[in-house]
This record gives sequence, C-alpha cells and structure tokens, in this order.
Amino acid sequence: MLRVLLGILLPLVLVGVIAEDVLEKQRFAFETPLLTWIHDHTGPTLTSVSLFLHTFGGPVPMGAVFMLIVLGLWFMQRRPQALFALLGLGSAVGIAFGMKVLFHRPRPELWTRMVNETGPSFPSGHTTVAAALVTFLVLLAWRTPWRWPTLIVGAAYAALMGYSRMVLGVHFPTDVLAGWLTGVACVLGAYSVMGRRMQPAMVPAINTQD
Repeated sequence: MLRVLLGILLPLVLVGVIAEDVLEKQRFAFETPLLTWIHDHTGPTLTSVSLFLHTFGGPVPMGAVFMLIVLGLWFMQRRPQALFALLGLGSAVGIAFGMKVLFHRPRPELWTRMVNETGPSFPSGHTTVAAALVTFLVLLAWRTPWRWPTLIVGAAYAALMGYSRMVLGVHFPTDVLAGWLTGVACVLGAYSVMGRRMQPAMVPAINTQD
C-alpha cells in the first residue's frame, strides 16, 4: 500500500498538477532564473558529461539497452522479469511520448543550444527513461546484496541525467521533474501488476546445509 501511495499515486498527482499548468500554457516563475543560474555555473567538464548523456540516453542506445535487458532475462529463463522489463520500461517510453504529443510544450529558448532538439519538451524523455531504468534495476536487485550499490549509483545516474538536460538548455525544470516521476510511477505500476510472479526468482538462493 505504501508503494502504491508514494510510488505511484503521489507521482501521478504531481505530474497531473504540473501538466494542468503546462496545458494552459502557464509559466512557472522559477524556471527561467534557475536555468540561467545553471547555465552561468556550468563548467566544461559538466558540459562534456551532459553531451555524453545526451547521446547515451537517446532513443537508439536506450532502445538497444532495453532490448538487451528483455532478451537477456528471457534467455536466462527469467520470463516474469523479462515481461516486467517489457511492461515497465515500455510503458514509460510510450506514456512519455504520448504526453509530448498531447501537451506539445515548446523547448526553452534562452541561449544558443549545443544540441539540436526539435520535439516537444514535456516531459523529458531522457529523464523518464533514466528514472524507469534505474527503478527497474533497483527492484530487480532489491533482494540481493547489490541492492544499495544499485540504488546509490542508479539515483546518481538519474539525477545527473535530469540535470544534464537543463545544462544543455533543452528542457525546463518541470519537464525533468515530470520525467523522473513518470519513469518511477510506470515501473512501480508494472511491478504492482506483475505481483508475486517475479518474487521467487528475485530472491537469492539460500544454502540450507550446515
């Protein structure tokens, strides 16, 4: 119940609140000053990292990563986990794309950007996919010794991906926030749908011999 309330319902409510203002083409007063501050305080190293994440988090590389995950789990005889990956990651991509088409928010035009992005801005697709991937991997590792390393590294990756979108000036902060929330909610929603079918395979084997 806690997972449903905090991991699914609350994120969806927050996305809905933001989306309502986006649909009405209202401006968030803090966004332009925040983006300007980020732009003024970004050094060459962070810019280079942001450009790398822009490429790595694009549709082709992430599509390949998703397929490798699904196929890898499938051929490892972890069929429920493979279906979970397909449902969770696929729904995050599909919902983010549908929201972009529906809201059709223009991208920020505050400075000359280093990358060419012409599609709608809300929500951030890169951020949605990063949050979905990290949430999936954390759930997959939750009952193993890799739980905390996966959570820490994954959270850092998702946070940096979102921040990089603002560094490059291709997304508003609310695009990034909506992306994080959407990715998490989609994967947790898929986990709730899959239910107990995945749990036996996610628990590491326990040696019962003395």
